[in-house]
Amino acid sequence: MTFSMTSAAIPAAEAASVHTTKQGDTFYLLSKKYSVPLNSLMNANPGIQALNIYPGLKVNIPGGNTASSFIPSLHVFPEQNVVKAWGKTFQYSKTMSVKATAYSSAASENGGWGAVDYFGNPLKLGTIAVDPKVIPLGTKVLVTGHRHPSLPKKAFVAVARDIGGAIKENRVDIFIPGSPKSVSAFGYQNVKLYMIK
Repeated sequence: MTFSMTSAAIPAAEAASVHTTKQGDTFYLLSKKYSVPLNSLMNANPGIQALNIYPGLKVNIPGGNTASSFIPSLHVFPEQNVVKAWGKTFQYSKTMSVKATAYSSAASENGGWGAVDYFGNPLKLGTIAVDPKVIPLGTKVLVTGHRHPSLPKKAFVAVARDIGGAIKENRVDIFIPGSPKSVSAFGYQNVKLYMIK
């Protein structure tokens, strides 16, 4: 059982005119996070080599708003089974409250298999590990109620692409790019999932 969604894009992360890089940042991830075309982002930062992005670099985000002037929104209309996030409208079939943890691409957190999901694809922002008996693999969800600086604020679209030995029943594990130490700051959080149609 899988669901389609009205928009395939992950809702934009909070935009900023300048981003200070942290471990795991790439131009690709930043282009997705800020909803900026990859070429535009690279052209705005000619002095930064794509394969040499390290923590502490200042990356210009073209067309970005300052963090203080841009406030992401999340509105739920349960009578219509509609949720609006980042200016996009999603139809959902049901909601689920779950306990969430987070994991990084470290082999020690991936059963020794490396930075790949259950299907062998590279881990990426928007991947969650689930108990497939509760949330079938391939299910698309809107994740809300989370707090972590490397995740889009308020809400983001994720796909159940991974499983884990400790992920049972109403629990999910959210992949976050970055070092194991930065990801571990997520801890345990109660989040709400909207099963996107």
